Amino acid sequence: MTQPADDGIAGTGAAGTIPADIDAVQALLAGQGYVCGRALATTAFLALRLGRPLFLEGEAGTGKTEIAKTLAAALGRRLIRLQCYEGLDAAQAVAEWNFAAQMVAIRAAEAAGRAEGIETDLFSERYLIERPLLAAMRPQPGGAPVLLVDEVDRTDEPFEAFLLEALSDFQVTIPELGTIRAPAPPIVILTSNRTREVHDALKRRCLYHWVDYPDFARELEILHARAPEATQALSREIVGFVQRLRTEDLFKKPGVAETIDWAKCLLALDVISLSPEVISDTLGALLKYQDDIARIEGAPAKKLLDEVRRGLAPAG
Repeated sequence: MTQPADDGIAGTGAAGTIPADIDAVQALLAGQGYVCGRALATTAFLALRLGRPLFLEGEAGTGKTEIAKTLAAALGRRLIRLQCYEGLDAAQAVAEWNFAAQMVAIRAAEAAGRAEGIETDLFSERYLIERPLLAAMRPQPGGAPVLLVDEVDRTDEPFEAFLLEALSDFQVTIPELGTIRAPAPPIVILTSNRTREVHDALKRRCLYHWVDYPDFARELEILHARAPEATQALSREIVGFVQRLRTEDLFKKPGVAETIDWAKCLLALDVISLSPEVISDTLGALLKYQDDIARIEGAPAKKLLDEVRRGLAPAG
């Protein structure tokens, strides 16, 4: 996030209202191709109804980030994404001064003999580079935006403390401009891959939900929603193989995102049924570490596929 034009802010759609009940939340998300269970829909509904941040924790690739994108699209709200990383500080999250533009203005004013009193203009919104947290506090034409604080576990404790304060009062302070308060609280979703424990104080401010890997039936439903071109037989093989793969001793187990990616890769190759050769050739869509790939490709892939097919075979 170094340029104003690339601050993680997506466009707006038509304004939408908060769903009336849990079933409406599930239907709203399903309409955007996001399949979720009753527990997650309940937590999301309560977060929307009570105006509380939603804290989603779980393995990478289980759909935590996607729910924020889906809610924003379904509600017609602006999606504002704060991508967290080690060393992120308040200035990078809220706003920074455009020092290059300020220097140009100073030199122009000096050349024109108007340097006196320019300080007031230099620290006006004209020279302010707006970052995601400040953007989330601004009024939006489609209603309060969806603020996605992604992978908050990658930041450090001082930033967590700052974030807790900002989300408690839904306001940020810029010393040169003063305090800017949100006219309506944004819909806040925080995600964590649990690379470290997030402080309890921040979690207590939120409604919490652990996003786990889906069971076979739900993952099959997700795949039908995201890759409808796949046949029922191929989809069952794909989901069965991924589910079986997650039971292996892998450095990084494939998430739902990898299931969908793999299905799309297989469709691009016109695959109608899995084979050990196809699996070995496309493992890079599922597994992201060479040690994991080497552990599965070849004979182990055939063994896993045979087990999956025996499990999928109808009894009789």
